[in-house]
Amino acid sequence: MGKTKKLKHEHELEKAALLAGMKYGEERGAVVFEATDSQAERFEYIYRLLVHDKVIQPLPEDQVSQKTMRHRLALWYAKTLPKDHPLMK
Repeated sequence: MGKTKKLKHEHELEKAALLAGMKYGEERGAVVFEATDSQAERFEYIYRLLVHDKVIQPLPEDQVSQKTMRHRLALWYAKTLPKDHPLMK
């Protein structure tokens, strides 16, 4: 697999995707995140939930890592933003 192309505002998109994903999971009644959950655990749970719900395409299992899950979630979140959003510029 080639290198994943980093998004322009990848870090900010990852943070926003984490919050949006947590909201999605909680509103769906699938999860209640605890204050003690690590960011890594949250990213993985949200990634697997969105794959399960067929919201995003799964990565090949041998390519699943924190980096690839975070990138996939950043892409998912970016697609929800209007083209003129500051994070899309």
